[in-house]
Amino acid sequence: MSGTNPPLTHVMPSSPAEPTTEHSTEPTTSGRTRMPLAVYILGLSVFALGTSEFMLSGLLPPIADDMNVSISRAGLLISAFAIGMVVGAPLLAVATLRLPRKTTLVALITVFGLGQVAGALAPNYGVLFASRIVSALACAGFWAVGAAVAIAMVPVGARARAMAVMIGGLSIANVLGVPAGAFLGEHLGWRSAFWAVAAASAIALVGVMTRIPHIPVPETKPRLKRELVIYRDRQVLLSIVITALAAGGIFCAFSYLAPVITDVAGIDTRWVSAILGLFGIGALIGTYIGGRVADAHLFGVLLSGITASTVFLIALALFASSPVAVVALSFLLGVSAFYTAPALNARMFNVAGAAPTLAGATTTAAFNLGNTAGPWFGGTVIDADLGFAATAWAGAAMTAVALATVALALRLSRRKPGGSHIVSRGAVASAERVESSR
Repeated sequence: MSGTNPPLTHVMPSSPAEPTTEHSTEPTTSGRTRMPLAVYILGLSVFALGTSEFMLSGLLPPIADDMNVSISRAGLLISAFAIGMVVGAPLLAVATLRLPRKTTLVALITVFGLGQVAGALAPNYGVLFASRIVSALACAGFWAVGAAVAIAMVPVGARARAMAVMIGGLSIANVLGVPAGAFLGEHLGWRSAFWAVAAASAIALVGVMTRIPHIPVPETKPRLKRELVIYRDRQVLLSIVITALAAGGIFCAFSYLAPVITDVAGIDTRWVSAILGLFGIGALIGTYIGGRVADAHLFGVLLSGITASTVFLIALALFASSPVAVVALSFLLGVSAFYTAPALNARMFNVAGAAPTLAGATTTAAFNLGNTAGPWFGGTVIDADLGFAATAWAGAAMTAVALATVALALRLSRRKPGGSHIVSRGAVASAERVESSR
């Protein structure tokens, strides 16, 4: 392990037209690189973001009562946040493309915190709904820019580890933040949970302001047309499909795990939060393991992790009536799902190295696309009277397609040695020539 943080010459390529070359063989890490403190600050920020994103699942009844709306209408607050993440990530990435990275992060975490304050003070449902959209847009932008900054601060061989730190903040949010929000909502009212997230955002803001280094401006300023070149190659599209399906398959089943626990497995409702907490603990463990090995074995992690998720989902569908099986599989699904998350993030940055900001935005949008489509697919299965356990079959179908897509991406990568990155130098140079001629 290196005794010092990587120098800031790693922070940003001299020009965004110089992508990291990804070879057909998986990258290896020669020695361990110590993570910069700034990466952990980003992970702390993600903890606040993730708590806000997921805590409403435990606050819907009191919100519905206080706002005098139905549970289903209150549930739209969750959908609004997810859709805001899907739309906001690329939009905010484009809007802030030429702005200093640190300044952008400070602005986004500030807007996010103010969104939490607005939610805590919301006098009616409309204001609360608007606050969730604003918070989602800021959250999406922070994720996209923060991921690009984290990747830029470490060598290529430590990208998955850097992303694991950020994703770890999301895992801890599931383990600690979401239950804490539910506890506050039960004892101090649902608004107290929003105030708590606002306080966490303020702490994150101080960390970003004091610990995130100044990112040198590239010699050639980023231009939208140049970064959009990443969408010309099929490997970026394959990465989007893999990420959306892998995430969607898990959340297709996880979103309806509570009724599986109570109605199918027959477990008392008082154990639901503890079993869901096991998923979060598994997620934290999976993130740690995946982050440690994905840099050296990226495709190996994707293939093994998504295969494991598929097997666990099938097992959940087959043994949903067994309390022991449901408890064990809740934990294992958390491990397998988040074991692949660092690799999914690192893969996008590897293949779209010439457009790091849009790469982060695209990954964020892909994850949230899966988080939106998966629960919708599961709800469709339930509405078809196939039962709660059938959501696991639907999730397994999604992850199976994701697995086949990984195999296709690996095959294409091996077929084109030394050129599996999406934005070839020629494509970027061509885009630059078009711009410079105007």
